[in-house]
Amino acid sequence: MGWLWAIIVGLVLGLIAKALIPGKQHSPLWLTTLFGMAGAAAGNWMAMGLGIDETRGIDWGRHALQLGAAIVIVLLGDMAYTAARRNKQRV
Repeated sequence: MGWLWAIIVGLVLGLIAKALIPGKQHSPLWLTTLFGMAGAAAGNWMAMGLGIDETRGIDWGRHALQLGAAIVIVLLGDMAYTAARRNKQRV
């Protein structure tokens, strides 16, 4: 069940990040989901470092860090994906 939950959270975070980034992103849905999963993991890691990974109630700080990390990873990942596609088409 843990992997299913990770995929769902990754999909949601990736799609929210894609919606918040201005312009059009070209990465496919499966890659956006992986970027979102990476953002969730990075946000959890940062929250642990700050000591806010487990609080009573809703972990707003952890969720904000997850979304912020997902935005950065989706942005950089999409740039890398687009560059790789351009290089592949040139060859």
